[in-house]
Amino acid sequence: MRSIMRLGKRVKILSSLLIVAAGSLVLQSSSHREAPLISNDPLADNTDLYAFRSPDKPNTITILANYIPAELPYGGPNYNTFGENIRYEIHIDNNTATPNDDIIYRFTFKRVNEDPSTFFNIQLGKLNVKATYTCERSTDGGKSFTTIMRKGPVPPTNIGPRSIDGPVGLNAGSYENVMSAAIKTASTGEKIYCGPIDDPFYVDLGGIFDLGDAPRQNAKPRDGLGHYNVHTIALQIDISTLQKNHKSVAEAKNILDPDYVIGIWASASRKRVSTLGKYYGGRKYDDESERKYDDDDDDKDSEWVQVSRLGMPLTNEAVIPIGRKDYWNRLTPYQDLTNIGIFGNYFYNPELGLYMDDTKFGAAVPAFSPLRIQRNSLGAFGFGNGQNGLYGLKGNPALAGTALDDAIFGTLLLPAANSPRSVDLWPIFHTGVPNLKPYQLATGKNGNPLAAGKPFINNFLPNGGDMLRLNMAVPPTPRNHPKFSNEGIISAAVLGLTDPAYNSTKDLQWIPNMDGFPNGRRLEDDVTKIELQAVSGVALAAIGLWYDDYNGTGSPVTQQLLNVITYNTGVNGNDAPFTSSFPYAAKPWRGTDAQQ
Repeated sequence: MRSIMRLGKRVKILSSLLIVAAGSLVLQSSSHREAPLISNDPLADNTDLYAFRSPDKPNTITILANYIPAELPYGGPNYNTFGENIRYEIHIDNNTATPNDDIIYRFTFKRVNEDPSTFFNIQLGKLNVKATYTCERSTDGGKSFTTIMRKGPVPPTNIGPRSIDGPVGLNAGSYENVMSAAIKTASTGEKIYCGPIDDPFYVDLGGIFDLGDAPRQNAKPRDGLGHYNVHTIALQIDISTLQKNHKSVAEAKNILDPDYVIGIWASASRKRVSTLGKYYGGRKYDDESERKYDDDDDDKDSEWVQVSRLGMPLTNEAVIPIGRKDYWNRLTPYQDLTNIGIFGNYFYNPELGLYMDDTKFGAAVPAFSPLRIQRNSLGAFGFGNGQNGLYGLKGNPALAGTALDDAIFGTLLLPAANSPRSVDLWPIFHTGVPNLKPYQLATGKNGNPLAAGKPFINNFLPNGGDMLRLNMAVPPTPRNHPKFSNEGIISAAVLGLTDPAYNSTKDLQWIPNMDGFPNGRRLEDDVTKIELQAVSGVALAAIGLWYDDYNGTGSPVTQQLLNVITYNTGVNGNDAPFTSSFPYAAKPWRGTDAQQ
């Protein structure tokens, strides 16, 4: 009888099984809809990842992993929330001596319809759909997991005042109260918030994807993500939990201590095969809330498949070409180095570099005219696509003791001829930047870019993968500091090169914004501008490989360098102010107020 019931179950759901089995191929594919296949699965789509030292609690690190792109605040009656049957994970690598991840936070979500009789999402204190989460933590690279939070609350969408504030809805008084009530502390001490927020990423999507028209030449720039929401998984974690030897930040040797570097990436995974229908274990359930799984559940042994990942912002959007984006999403960062033959050249010779080079297609993108790559830096080194960069120095005694020495990291950073950006763009995305020659500011180098200079970054974690890398020892820049800047490390470099408070010595000292992108990523950081400036070679200039109009005399702060430093995309900040406490993001836009 039981076998007949099982057969009946399978026959009844056969069509759904075939559809989803096919769909599992489609889902094997972060950022905002950037890959063809994951754009069809928004609940599992990573949009952005942030990691920074908490400004008000500097003994902690805050991580936000955002999902579900471009949520309309007024998108009723079916508002977005986290999906069931998805594993959302935040991965942390803190030790190159151990393979793969060292710490993993895994989140799974459940939904309940509290009042299926109404089409309203919230009515008289009941939520449709009400979501809760379970958080598990692994400290052995995923071999075992411990549950650290059960039934964590997910706030509803910020629908409007009657639904949230007043007695006919939640009677919460304000959405700030709803968010505050949803911040919980795990059994292991982490603060957690899972729920909707204003999308903190700001960019003129319309201009950028209109063949690089940013800033727009004949129209007003517009934040393409303004007044949209996302869902975030936010964690605030003590630094001693994340540091590989569980040391507190007070024990760091200095503010660039390499033992405090971590790598962070986020992912979403789905079952390879799922079944749909109302037949479970041979029984038909009319009410989905009564559904129960038995030993015959077809999903039980199905393999989990990663469908989305995100480390550095804009990697898959603006570096990986469209034909490789889905494959990129299936890989982990630990597979990137073994796939360098497939993906490496997109970083060594980035497509965007073609539009910042007048010998290529620079004239075709007038918005990028301030951004021009060094083709003859110091009269000897060319970093345009197809040039050799610093590879001509391979084997030169001048590289001894530098990060470009084959005996140190030269095989990673100077792998081959005709790979000019292997020395800057590739490490920014794949290894981080070490506090070794030549990766120090030109301050104190006396014109020799290979000499020791002023340290300003060390987030080197050479595991070969695309991650956000953060040195947790670097102090946070107060958001009200007069020199706080959303230009991150570029701002720190400019100060270290030009400000008398910092350029009179090449000794290590704290410079404002050393905690900014790409040393982690703060909510405020203008990553689109920073990455476009990086493609144009600003990091090379910072270490003394000046732009072509520098003739070796006078100030190296030439017009070309000034053009790059002053470039902006036309969208220079978020559409809502950030807050001063965890999770720091602005509250989600209200459906009755938001305008597009």
